[in-house]
Amino acid sequence: MEVENKQQIIAEETHFQIALRNNTSSDQAHAYVTGTSISRNALFFLLADGKTAYYPPNPANPGAPLGHDCAIKLGSPGSTTHVRVPHLEGARIYFAIGKLVFRLDPGSGSGPALVEPSETNPQDPNYDVKFGFAEFTWNSTQLFANISFVDFVGLPISLTLKTASGNEQHVSGIPSDGLDTICKKLQSVDSDGQDWAKLAIKSRSGEYLRALSPYQAMILHPQLFNGYYKDYVDKVWHKYQHEKLLVNTQAPFGVLSGHVHGGELKFGNESFHKPSTADIFSCSTGPFHNPTSGNAERLAIIPRLCAGFNRSTLLADDKTPDPDGSKDYYNNAVTNHYAKIVHEVTSDGKGYAFPYDDVKPDGGKDQSGKVSTGHPQSLVVTVGGHGA
Repeated sequence: MEVENKQQIIAEETHFQIALRNNTSSDQAHAYVTGTSISRNALFFLLADGKTAYYPPNPANPGAPLGHDCAIKLGSPGSTTHVRVPHLEGARIYFAIGKLVFRLDPGSGSGPALVEPSETNPQDPNYDVKFGFAEFTWNSTQLFANISFVDFVGLPISLTLKTASGNEQHVSGIPSDGLDTICKKLQSVDSDGQDWAKLAIKSRSGEYLRALSPYQAMILHPQLFNGYYKDYVDKVWHKYQHEKLLVNTQAPFGVLSGHVHGGELKFGNESFHKPSTADIFSCSTGPFHNPTSGNAERLAIIPRLCAGFNRSTLLADDKTPDPDGSKDYYNNAVTNHYAKIVHEVTSDGKGYAFPYDDVKPDGGKDQSGKVSTGHPQSLVVTVGGHGA
């Protein structure tokens, strides 16, 4: 096995350099870079030196150790560490105060399946570790990166991308005290301090570790938000029995007109039954199940319906995306308060707070927290945030 592991450590010729800046107060900050190698279609890690590619072999048994040290130690607070990567897709840069444990399961093909750190499993060795991640893809046509709060808010992370032409794109993320602020705001949503307060996760010592998204919190607490959206959905269904709901697909199919008939929300040949609270928060179950082979028209409708429910705009306006943009978002008492609070606390209002947070009206402000260019010059990923 050791010989096989050594054969999996490969020097890459084509690479892009990423700067990792430590703005935490800790000298025990580490980074991990993982994704899928585009040239090899294989699971990729960077080794601890930040430049050597490692392709873990397929293990014989579930839960196998990673096999090599892939914890890239960041420098002292205020310093920058450079790493280099080959062309990757679906990649993540994890940051942790301390270290994370990654495991491998046997994959369906020749390569392993990665067991990522869990934010919802108290038995996971990473559960009490403060961590977070940014996502990116770098291929022959573009560099795309984003900060994501779809699963949870953890360590503050920001992105700064410079293009070859000298333009700069920046996503600020949350400030250094942003996690504490978000957790305290979540705990103040409910008068009884029950459902939304449970999204705030503390360590054994009483520090805030992370704020879970509603759907992830429902994994940890299955009875959470039981029936939360029911009355709102019923009112939406009643409204569009008598009115038309206009979905602007913004290119593929133009504006589609829907109405409720026979208990289903219908757009031509596409029908949607009432979503549950879990369907709305996940954006991927029930009527929002999104198979890659699904009808293209349906796949254009789903993100815009999900955004309308999460932002609670479907009673206030008969168009989705709401043409008035963010000023109309989250104004109903029944809404995705996690997404609302995240956008309030991020310094520039940007960051995916639910899976379709990139939906926006024509000419509207992008809230998704992404940067991209076909001609990247540099990417700086900062952990630790900035002063409030």
